[in-house]
Amino acid sequence: MPAVRPRLLYVTDLAYQARGRRYCDEDILLTSRLRADFDLALCHPGDAAALMDAFDAVVVRNSGPVLGHREAYEAFRERASSAGTRVYNPLTGRADMAGKQYLVDLSAAGLPVIPTVDRPEDLHRLPPADRYVVKPKLGADSLGLRVVTADALPALADGATLVQPRVDFAYEVSFYFVDDAFQYALYAPHPDRRWRLEPYEATAEDLAFARRFIDWNGLAHGVQRVDACRAPGGELLLVELEDLNPYLSLDALDDAARDAFVAALTRSLHRFLAG
Repeated sequence: MPAVRPRLLYVTDLAYQARGRRYCDEDILLTSRLRADFDLALCHPGDAAALMDAFDAVVVRNSGPVLGHREAYEAFRERASSAGTRVYNPLTGRADMAGKQYLVDLSAAGLPVIPTVDRPEDLHRLPPADRYVVKPKLGADSLGLRVVTADALPALADGATLVQPRVDFAYEVSFYFVDDAFQYALYAPHPDRRWRLEPYEATAEDLAFARRFIDWNGLAHGVQRVDACRAPGGELLLVELEDLNPYLSLDALDDAARDAFVAALTRSLHRFLAG
């Protein structure tokens, strides 16, 4: 008699539209490959809370910002937490999963983060800049982002908004991890084309930078993306740590790297289900 295979509910909004990316293609690829090891069904974020009891675990991908499904996501989180449902990534993430307050906290602690504050009384902690970036703490995909001059900041730093100097960086680079294991790195060599990504050869120093934030977050299982920029002084600064539903840019990888990632994700899900 064949062994019973683990059942996964894969949460995604296949209709989500993103600038410069086709999120749905990534989820179609991943689910087609994960079916080799799991019995799997896809569902919209709005249906996750109602369907999850029939599965061994829920994989939250959502193919875009949870922001567009905030009410449904909060209902799902509450029900999953009370029922002890296995959710991948686990709901204990301290980074984007919980909003962007962590950027303020890490900046105040002196970690290598783009300087970030959220209150008028802390604006003096930001370095002088010609322009500043303001964006909501509960945001994604640059939704609500504005570039302003210093005189506008006191009225905008209201506790719900992040304020950062606009950094004249050389490029942005992302480091992708499954559990605590580094998988690959991609970068955008042209700052004005954020999603024209190419493979990046990470140095030992680069990986030590990225791993510092993976260790800080403390997720034993899951997929995380550390986004950074190369500052004018040559150092890396954290832009964000995506621990909820990071887009993986698998289309920028060659077949071998893509296969290696899928294999790592499959092993991680098996460990997660066995834990």
